[in-house]
Amino acid sequence: MTDPTVVAVERDGSGRHLTHELRPGTFLAPRPLLPCPGRTRIALVGTRAGLLAGDELTLRISVGPGACLELVEPAGLVAYDHRGGRSRWQARVDIAEGGELLWNGLPFVVAGGADVERVMDAGLAAGARMMWRDTLVLGRSGERGGLVRATTRVTYEDRELLVEDLDLTDPDLRELPGLLGPNRVIGSVTALGARPAGPPHPYRMDLAGPGAQVRLLDTVAPAVEAELASVWESWLTR
Repeated sequence: MTDPTVVAVERDGSGRHLTHELRPGTFLAPRPLLPCPGRTRIALVGTRAGLLAGDELTLRISVGPGACLELVEPAGLVAYDHRGGRSRWQARVDIAEGGELLWNGLPFVVAGGADVERVMDAGLAAGARMMWRDTLVLGRSGERGGLVRATTRVTYEDRELLVEDLDLTDPDLRELPGLLGPNRVIGSVTALGARPAGPPHPYRMDLAGPGAQVRLLDTVAPAVEAELASVWESWLTR
């Protein structure tokens, strides 16, 4: 049994941001960063080298009414060769009315032999916002990459806003033309709760509700990361 990492922030009647709960988990320890006007900044610091077979990394993130939380990842995460086993990464996010979460994630690397399930489950109340940057890398240098299934379910005012099941558990199938082809890096910036302004982007997809996503594919990570950083900054400015 593994312990979840818990981060909960609130905003009091005077407008001050308060950290209600910071609880280290088995894999990540939340650490407060220097104050930033209008938000609380928390770093998710790894306490283990990466994911192995049988590991379950769990995050529980809560943002109170009118509060703003920025999550910072000092380093990415690697799922190593599971030798026939499986691991799981899961996050539960709850954002109250008028709250905001900025999660600028770093690459999640699925090494050869890994078999990972990734689950993002987020609930946004009225007027809540979330921006999430997420990058999957299939394999380290010279590797074909392991297996990963990434599911995302986001609700806004209890209605489904984004539901996705990205099944990359069959290497032969995912490498077909029209799917990933030769690409092994899948990166995205997703805005939820509001449609971002900023310059148009050729790979932008507006959601049926309040939100939008830019997703990029490439054979190497640096090009994707640079483009995602540009999208992030343009959407962050409003």
